[in-house]
Amino acid sequence: MRLNPVERPVLPDLGLPPSLAVELHGEIAILRLKRAEKRNALDNATVRGLHRFFAAPPEGVKAVIIDGDGPHFSAGLDLSATQELSATEGVGHSMMWHEAFRHIQFGKVPVISVLHGAVIGGGLELAAATHIRIAEPSVFYALPEGQRGIFVGGGGSVRIPRLIGVARMMDMMLTGRVYDAAEGHAIGLSQYLVDEGEGMVKAMELAKKIAGNAPMTNFAVMHALPRIAESGPEAGYMMEALISSIAQADTEAKTRIRDFLEKRASKVR
Repeated sequence: MRLNPVERPVLPDLGLPPSLAVELHGEIAILRLKRAEKRNALDNATVRGLHRFFAAPPEGVKAVIIDGDGPHFSAGLDLSATQELSATEGVGHSMMWHEAFRHIQFGKVPVISVLHGAVIGGGLELAAATHIRIAEPSVFYALPEGQRGIFVGGGGSVRIPRLIGVARMMDMMLTGRVYDAAEGHAIGLSQYLVDEGEGMVKAMELAKKIAGNAPMTNFAVMHALPRIAESGPEAGYMMEALISSIAQADTEAKTRIRDFLEKRASKVR
């Protein structure tokens, strides 16, 4: 799972909790969940740390990779964080997760997750908030909330059905069904399925491509595309026209198009 970069990564002090660690590789940040002894279960401090990081990523970062320390990505919610909550407190707790994950999905930079081992419950909700998901063969996906007497609270009921459909999510929650890496890939839980230990290598490859895009294009893909896809056709066409005109009017877009027309840019092959 570990990347062996040619250059030593920068390890910034961003005031994050011990459960999160950051490495900077030029324009790419790796944010690693660091609770391997808890299968990277997400406690309150970790979720608040995710919020803090994605609300204000380090300057110059153009793509982020989320990884999990040890054999698992994340086993989800640390149940000790909610055991004594009242109904009112539970609403606030869930909304805290919503706000943190909103800054991932609709934040400042595209986010890739490297999935291995357990990707269950809140861990799957976290992965669903990222833009690209890379799965290794060790991955297994589950939503055990039904067997715990609880319900998803990190935005899973909104994001996961958009990936796999309502019926499959109902099955996972009602029966405890577990999907392995290949099954999850087939139904849309990941966009890439790689060999064991190759997830970070693939993530860095993709992150470098993403970082090389025009910032306005990345912004439009992250913020406009999902909203266009969920709107009615006529509203979608109008929003597409507006975003398209804004993007192509950007100075960097004009430079890139000129480079292509004058044969200084590579063609798609």
